[in-house]
Amino acid sequence: MKIVSYNVNGIKARLPRLVEYLTEAQPDVVCLQELKSADEGFPIADIEAAGYGAIWHGQKSWNGVAILAREAQPAERQKGLAGEPEDEHSRYIEAEVNGVVIASIYLPNGNPQPGPKFDYKLRWIDRLAERARDLLAEEVPVVLAGDYNVIPNDDDTYSVRAMQDDALMQPESRAGYRRLLAQGWTDSLRTQFPRGGMWTFWDYQAGAWQRDAGFRIDHLLLSPRAADRFAGAGVDKEYRGREKASDHAPTWVRLR
Repeated sequence: MKIVSYNVNGIKARLPRLVEYLTEAQPDVVCLQELKSADEGFPIADIEAAGYGAIWHGQKSWNGVAILAREAQPAERQKGLAGEPEDEHSRYIEAEVNGVVIASIYLPNGNPQPGPKFDYKLRWIDRLAERARDLLAEEVPVVLAGDYNVIPNDDDTYSVRAMQDDALMQPESRAGYRRLLAQGWTDSLRTQFPRGGMWTFWDYQAGAWQRDAGFRIDHLLLSPRAADRFAGAGVDKEYRGREKASDHAPTWVRLR
């Protein structure tokens, strides 16, 4: 079972690339982030034509998450996170697919920091941790997949110096991510590449892709039951180099 996290950076703009990926790679589940589309604008007909069922949680112009399943319909379990009733950002959706609970996550960026956007990011991490703790208590295979907007370690970026003031790499951001892992989650990509150096994102600016100046912010965390079925993880890097591609590459884990 290949489960993918893919920040598409605008599903309408990247639809040809997404359909291309679904057709060529044929992953079993794809968690999308940053749809930048209201619910009614989600291109469900194109997704279904490619052989996938879908659920989604959209928002006009910003955010938005979805879960796609090949030749199946994801069974929706939850949209959004508890803890801030006034929070209207579409950043979390959760479903069950073939006995595995899967969440698509788009964690806040948090820039500029310090400031209210960074404070919101840290609160959101804490809210995610509360949901993650409840999911662990279910003792079922769970995958928390998404764009976490956190660079966990120094070797997860091309340049510590270039990113040192960014919200993605602040001590508070990293501490929130570590607290999540400490609950008992396995960072699948880190397990596959323990020495780091595996990027999932390359900015459009300053020739970042051409220079391979990237970093790792897309993560797929596994509950113990899912980690027992771990069969590999990786990044489908070539899709970042295609015409009008997202600035993220599809990042995946495979479960037996």
